[in-house]
Amino acid sequence: MSEQGKNWVVVDAAVLPEVITKTLTVKRMLANREERSSSAACRAAGISRSAFYKYRDSVFLYEEQMQARIFTVYLLLHDEAGVLSGVLHELSDAGANVLTLNQSIPVDGAATVTVTFRLQEAAGISALCTALSERKGVVEVRLLSGT
Repeated sequence: MSEQGKNWVVVDAAVLPEVITKTLTVKRMLANREERSSSAACRAAGISRSAFYKYRDSVFLYEEQMQARIFTVYLLLHDEAGVLSGVLHELSDAGANVLTLNQSIPVDGAATVTVTFRLQEAAGISALCTALSERKGVVEVRLLSGT
């Protein structure tokens, strides 16, 4: 597959040179704030900084999450304590990973909320929207997009 002149391949990590897997380790450490600097992460992983910088922009993990679908849902919620929390709890129970959340200031006792999330089981989006609409304090639920 070619994207902007790049050729992408999926390769079993077992056949890659150790420096590639260590580069992935450093990237994970930095993303998760396990180490404060690239120098410290490189030391911990056992590679040089120059090797890390050589490969960091070209090496990525292929994760199951990349196969998940991304959805955006519009909600109209009553301005009551715990309503948004209940919505987020419902999303969590469904296995959704919230990517963004935008909430307006309540007007006339209701606020609009737009939530974008990643969902592994895309087939469950209809049931999730139904469950959200049945929650106390939820006035309206609309699925805006799903990729």
